[in-house]
Amino acid sequence: MRTVLLLNSSYEPLHICSWKRAVGLLIKGKAVTLEEEPENIGAGYNLPLVIRLLYYVKIPHKDIPLTRRNILHRDHYTCQYCDRRNDLTIDHVIPRSRGGRDTWDNVVVACLRCNVTKGSRTPKEAGMKLKSTPCRPFNFVHFELSKQHQSNLRQYENWRKYMYDYS
Repeated sequence: MRTVLLLNSSYEPLHICSWKRAVGLLIKGKAVTLEEEPENIGAGYNLPLVIRLLYYVKIPHKDIPLTRRNILHRDHYTCQYCDRRNDLTIDHVIPRSRGGRDTWDNVVVACLRCNVTKGSRTPKEAGMKLKSTPCRPFNFVHFELSKQHQSNLRQYENWRKYMYDYS
């Protein structure tokens, strides 16, 4: 299914919608096309890739839930100590036994071997170095985009300049 990146009038990503929904917004005069494929879909419209609303929509801040799946996605399904991609677990940078909490900046993906090696020590105490500093993903649309649309890299390349990557 072809999808379209929907931007607010301020050019911030709002949503990922179907091309049919996007064409409906264009026909009603509620949006304009910013990026499109040369493929004609009828009524004088090409297949839209990115559209922008002509009016501003205020949206509430949407937190990304701290789940195993989302942590794995944030860390690209890769151990943050050794880059392995199998036998993955979730590791607390500051161990729970030492007061470490379940927060975005205290959990990382670790392979079973690295997690056992680190044990209830900090990475520094265990002589291990994190590949990247864990942090909360800020842009919900970007997070969802990369999770759902990794297979369509050509389309994603057309969207990239409209996305903010805080990672």
